[in-house]
Amino acid sequence: MNKYVKRYLIDALSGMAQGLFASLLIGTIIKTLGQQLLRLGVNPVFQFLVNAGNFATDAHVVGAAMAVGIGFAMQVPALVLFSLVAVGSAANVTGGAGGPLAVLIIAIAAAELGNLVSKKTKVDIIVTPLVTILAGSLLTVLFAKYIGMAASSIGNIIVWATKLHPFVMGIIISVLVGIVLTLPISSAAICAALGLVGLAGGAAVAGCSAQMVGFAVLSFRENGWGGILSQGLGTSMLQMPNIIKNPKIWIPPTLASAITGPVATCLFKMEMNGAAVSSGMGTCGLVGQIGVIAGWFTPSEAAVKSAQHIAEQAGKTVEEINAITAESLAVSPTFFDWLGLILVCFILPGLLSWAFGLILRKIGWIKEGDLTLEA
Repeated sequence: MNKYVKRYLIDALSGMAQGLFASLLIGTIIKTLGQQLLRLGVNPVFQFLVNAGNFATDAHVVGAAMAVGIGFAMQVPALVLFSLVAVGSAANVTGGAGGPLAVLIIAIAAAELGNLVSKKTKVDIIVTPLVTILAGSLLTVLFAKYIGMAASSIGNIIVWATKLHPFVMGIIISVLVGIVLTLPISSAAICAALGLVGLAGGAAVAGCSAQMVGFAVLSFRENGWGGILSQGLGTSMLQMPNIIKNPKIWIPPTLASAITGPVATCLFKMEMNGAAVSSGMGTCGLVGQIGVIAGWFTPSEAAVKSAQHIAEQAGKTVEEINAITAESLAVSPTFFDWLGLILVCFILPGLLSWAFGLILRKIGWIKEGDLTLEA
């Protein structure tokens, strides 16, 4: 059982997240950069950045990248891996807003079916891609639409609930997504699969940032500046061996996330209107913050659809719902918006985790060396 949990819920999710990063996420960053530079004056170089970003964020490309990432993480044979390009592309497009979850499930199934026949015949170059693509295509036709609808519905419920109850949901989402980020599971892939945007996405960014910055500051006396960089800009997952030895070290950043989540949703109303995958990235390469900033200027399709769903639930007219577009959701960030982003993602997580850690050290729950990273 542990073997399959690792293969499907850890390795496959991580591979999917890397595929998303190498397509949708980086493409969004490139496109947003080009769009902002174009505002300074018409220049073909800047337009090239927009075009490159559009290429990378195309639904077919994103689906293919996710499927290849999944296959690579599962260490499938080359012919199976290359065949997953078509499977991922089809599943993501057919799955619609919930396409990432459809890609995850269908790519895993197609990869395993391709594995069954790989190198079993003398015409492997024909049989393996034939089985992989046909199996993936059949599963896509039968299930992708419904998997996507289910994922989209769950994501919409979470986003809608956060809009209605920002304080409670801010705590729940921030804590849970933050915990998932530190576990050997991909929080980015989960956020992408559920389309976690809007206030819910903002809470997720807060929770992930609290874990990463929190552990970085909390363990500064043990790990120094190297620990700040590796955890604050890398991943809090590095602390998992220490958490297993002493779970109490997880308390300070988790408490910090329980505070920064509602601060983000209630006080600063921080929304993630960029790519949903950014919601689960925290301060890793500052991707979470870049996603929030990108969402200010160029809201993603997922953010637009989520806003339209909320308007529909609120009883808005068809005209009012159709009026919600990327252009209408775009904002000009104020000083208060920038302040909220900095406080929620960097300053508060560090101060709160340090303060909670100080208390736990004094009562003996955290001892010297408990947070030391393995060399």
